[in-house]
Amino acid sequence: MVSVTVRDNNVDQALKVLKKKMQREGIFREMKLRRDFEKPSQKKKREKAEAQRRWRKMDRKRRSQE
Repeated sequence: MVSVTVRDNNVDQALKVLKKKMQREGIFREMKLRRDFEKPSQKKKREKAEAQRRWRKMDRKRRSQE
């Protein structure tokens, strides 16, 4: 569970921190995916594309370190 403390009645700063934490946790992404029904074939296609993107990113990092 994500929680944020409000200091000195600064709600705007607390909202910024909360949004950052939610972004890091992937909550916004999860909400977007659950908003509409996703057919199993579409889900499989999306997950495969995400895996390819992750693999390319790791490969680029590996090559730049060499």
